[in-house]
Amino acid sequence: MSENLDREVKELFETLAKIKNAELLNDLFIDLCTRKEVDSMAQRLKAAKLLAEGATYEQVIAETEISSATLSRVSKALKYGKGYKALYKK
Repeated sequence: MSENLDREVKELFETLAKIKNAELLNDLFIDLCTRKEVDSMAQRLKAAKLLAEGATYEQVIAETEISSATLSRVSKALKYGKGYKALYKK
């Protein structure tokens, strides 16, 4: 990543962190992303939450209709990453 892009990404995250209003955050995400991208992010968060609560892959797929490949990625991020872990501590 270029230094300029790193700075822009940092600014994006800092901006998002300042937003305390769910309606404004919704409006911003709809402006920044396609509806499909927002839906995919929501689906991944729900899958991570279900996995953290002990749901099986089959249960998560049935409830979220997430692909097994994406679910595998979410599962690895939940196990080895930081973001999902911080949100859904076991």
